[in-house]
Amino acid sequence: MKQVQWFPGHMFKSLREIREKISLMDIVYLLIDARLPFSSMNPEILKIVGDKPTLLLFNKIDLADRKTVDKWVQYYESLGFYTLLINSQNGFNINKIYSRSKEVLEEKILRKQSKGMQFNRVRGMILGIPNVGKSTLINKLVSKKATTVGNRPGVTKAQQWIKVNPNFELLDTPGVLWPKFEDENVGFALAITGAIKDDTLPMNQVVIYALEYLKEFYPKRLQERYAIENVSSLSPLEILDHIGKVRGAIIRGGDTDYERVYSILLTDIRNKNLGALSFDNRQSSI
Repeated sequence: MKQVQWFPGHMFKSLREIREKISLMDIVYLLIDARLPFSSMNPEILKIVGDKPTLLLFNKIDLADRKTVDKWVQYYESLGFYTLLINSQNGFNINKIYSRSKEVLEEKILRKQSKGMQFNRVRGMILGIPNVGKSTLINKLVSKKATTVGNRPGVTKAQQWIKVNPNFELLDTPGVLWPKFEDENVGFALAITGAIKDDTLPMNQVVIYALEYLKEFYPKRLQERYAIENVSSLSPLEILDHIGKVRGAIIRGGDTDYERVYSILLTDIRNKNLGALSFDNRQSSI
């Protein structure tokens, strides 16, 4: 896969605004996709955050392979990050974010108290790539529709302050990617899970990568979902043809309707029909 350029103009603006506002924050919330603990971590954001107190939120934990997630949690905590597993859809652990924030900020709080000052309000910024669930998280925190939510990348276009409660304010920011994906594993992982638009990479390459990955790490899931025997001995094309037959994705003449099969496979992955998955098992960091 060639280096993929993905950097709409509004992302340049977003990065500039993040740099301008981050000094005002007590804490930064880095929201990552628990299925992609490495691929959804924007290196450009990490540079901006620097040594600012940070809480790393592993979102969509219900969709992720917990054994792999646990390894990544240990990895990030070894780097000094505070972590919390959450699900912004059903609210899992959302009520722990504020108390966990106070733990992250304990040193700052004690420093202020030693000077006779009170620390009564937490101001934080939520950062993450597109479609990682920032707006859904905020809506769950305030128990109402505070921001526009969508299941496609790039819904939030501007920064907006949200008051969770009198002691907790959040600055929502648009999802930001980095200028180009130099690691093809990262690009494909983002494409498979829908973090980038489906037309960013050639769909046939995305699906072939997904099948090869699933064959390597989750062969039984493929076998059970699509009634495939000896899945390890089949090529990605043969698996696509098999799925086409069992799902009726056939065009006139008996050929496989590959576009439909691509959609079937990616929908099954994204909707957990193949079970909880992780797509960063090939990364050498863990």
